[in-house]
Amino acid sequence: MIRLENVSYGYGSDELLRGLSLHLRPGSFHFLTGPSGSGKTTFLRLCYLDLTPDTGRMTVFGKDVQSMDRDDIAHTRRRIGVVHQDCDFLDHLSIAENITLPLEVAGRRPEGDDLRELLAWVGLSERASARPPELSGGERQRAALARAVIVAPEVIVADEPTGNVDWEMSQRLLTLLVELNRMGRTILVATHDLNLVRSAKSQVSARVLRIRNRHVQLAGADL
Repeated sequence: MIRLENVSYGYGSDELLRGLSLHLRPGSFHFLTGPSGSGKTTFLRLCYLDLTPDTGRMTVFGKDVQSMDRDDIAHTRRRIGVVHQDCDFLDHLSIAENITLPLEVAGRRPEGDDLRELLAWVGLSERASARPPELSGGERQRAALARAVIVAPEVIVADEPTGNVDWEMSQRLLTLLVELNRMGRTILVATHDLNLVRSAKSQVSARVLRIRNRHVQLAGADL
C-alpha cells in the first residue's frame, strides 16, 4: 500500500530522515513515536504525498511517487484521510459543511443519510449546525476525523490527534481509530503519548515505529 525503500528527506542541507525502508500493509495499524523535532510530521507528510523523497524509492498504491504528476498526486491523496493536530476549519461554515468539503472538492455530493450516520458515529449529531469556534477541543478533533473519513479513504494518517485533549477524549478518539482499522482501514498515528500506545495495543494488533537518529525503527516490547 505504502512502501518506502531507502528513502531520505531533508530541508536544504539539513537531512532529517535517512534510509527509510518500510511497508505499511493494507489493514495494518502503526504508531509513530519519537521526540519533538525528530521528523514525525515530515514522515507523515511523505506518506500522504505532501512531500516527495529526496532520494530512494517510494510507492503508494503500487505507483512510483516520482513518476506521478500533479493530477496523479491529487487523485491518490483522495484515498488517504489526514487528521492534523491543529484542525483548520472555515469558521463561517457549520461543522457539517466543513466535514463535507472534501466531497465537494472531489466533485461529489454528500448523501444526507451518510452524513447523519457519520455525525452520529463521532458523537456530533447535536453539533452539526455549530460553527467551529463554538466547539471544544475534543469536538474539533472528532470533526477532523469525520472530515478525513467522509470520502472513504483506504488509509488514515493522524498527526498527534490526541495532543490537545484530555485522557477520556483520547480514549474516545482511539476507539474510533480502532473501529476504522477493524473495518479494514490502514492507520498510521504519530504520537508522543506512550500510554495511548499501550492502551491501543490491548485492543488491536498495532506495531510501533520509533524515529531515532534520523532512522525509523520498530520499537521494542518495552512499549
